[in-house]
Amino acid sequence: MADHVQVVTTTDSEESAASLARGIVEAALGACVQVVPIRSFYVWEGAAQDDPEWQLQIKTSADRLPALVAHLKAEHGYEVPEIIATPIVGGNPEYLSWVDEQTRS
Repeated sequence: MADHVQVVTTTDSEESAASLARGIVEAALGACVQVVPIRSFYVWEGAAQDDPEWQLQIKTSADRLPALVAHLKAEHGYEVPEIIATPIVGGNPEYLSWVDEQTRS
């Protein structure tokens, strides 16, 4: 597995996204969280949905992933939150080193 990952989750309000982002950074579970407004189309409980959401893009060290997933599950407002981790296979070495520094408690 890669040494770093980007984790994506979505939430239903800008306030909820900001609260999750602050909690992640303060707990050293992610070095940086970017919040982006998006529009999501999906089926939930048999009905098609079309909703505004806020996507959180979280950069973290791979060894912090289990703790980050646990944090998101505990703090997220959705019954089944999206939590998807994508390996970071390359990038600016200085940035990735900074990610490591920021995710050490």
